[in-house]
Amino acid sequence: QVQLVESGGGLVQPGGSLRLSCAASGSIFERNVMGWYRQAPGKQRELVATIRSVGSTNYADSVKGRFTISRDNAKNTVFLQMDSLKPEDTAVYYCNLRPLVLPLRDYWGQGTQVTVSS
Repeated sequence: QVQLVESGGGLVQPGGSLRLSCAASGSIFERNVMGWYRQAPGKQRELVATIRSVGSTNYADSVKGRFTISRDNAKNTVFLQMDSLKPEDTAVYYCNLRPLVLPLRDYWGQGTQVTVSS
């Protein structure tokens, strides 16, 4: 089994920054994709950013140039540096891990609230 524990959410003013962390533990396949998704009230969960174990990244258009995803493979940890935050970034942010082995499945963290408000 795999467990994901997120930290770093909170309340921040527009234009501010936050850094989210997610530590994975358990039986983790070496080749995997880790990422962040978010869900705002009344909306579907959406992709924010992903990063493969080899380092390639993918971002939603809405966060490109403002958010940076990174990972520490030795510690099975993924980070999301969020700068120039906007009120529309307010959501619950979920960490995700997908091992690149069949059958494919997703593991999710419990979520951390990010609120951008003055």
